[in-house]
Amino acid sequence: MNNYTKYGLIFLGGVALGALGAMAISRGRVQGVKPLATDLVAGIALRDKLMSVAEGVKEDIEDVVAEAQLKNQEKKAAQEAQETAQAVQDSAVEKTPA
Repeated sequence: MNNYTKYGLIFLGGVALGALGAMAISRGRVQGVKPLATDLVAGIALRDKLMSVAEGVKEDIEDVVAEAQLKNQEKKAAQEAQETAQAVQDSAVEKTPA
């Protein structure tokens, strides 16, 4: 039996099992599963809300880091410009005859 047949049979078995489970739940034969399914759906909704909050926090942190990097680059550029201006001024003072 090759892999395609094997995985195909597993898939069909899962579909059949899911269909039987859905029929059993809809007919009310399995009383304990409905509250579990409701809790599962509520848990999925809670997970989605938490994931959206976590994604928002992640984006906020990325924004703060990007702003800090930008300020750091601006600070370095200003410092380099100041050092360059100081070097030009020093070289002009050295060339000025006394």
